[in-house]
Amino acid sequence: MAYELDEQKKVGLGLIGFGIFFTFLAIILFFDRGLLALGNILLLAGVALLLGWRSTLQLFKVNYKGTISFMLGLLLIFVRWPVVGIIVEIYGCIVLFGCFWPSIKVFLFQIPVFGWILQYPALLLDRFRS
Repeated sequence: MAYELDEQKKVGLGLIGFGIFFTFLAIILFFDRGLLALGNILLLAGVALLLGWRSTLQLFKVNYKGTISFMLGLLLIFVRWPVVGIIVEIYGCIVLFGCFWPSIKVFLFQIPVFGWILQYPALLLDRFRS
């Protein structure tokens, strides 16, 4: 395997998974503020454990536009504007983690059943393969 997962990275992936789960659950439950905040905190802690503290700080320092919009969305959630906050936060996540899209794309195409479905010409997703 080209990329080994030690225990810290496994915990980081678990925290990211729980963060996404709690955020999704909060959206289903009509933008519950507590679950959104918990999901955000778990997501940030998971990214920090997965990438490492220095890489995470460097990611947030280099990309000011994504960092400001993500933190503004988090602040809007805390001041009881969860719908606007989650929209701003999703934009911030896309801008912050957009540089990881090629890695995510390769990973998605290598999943056995899901990757085969994505390669069907009817979905027009096979042209995104590099």
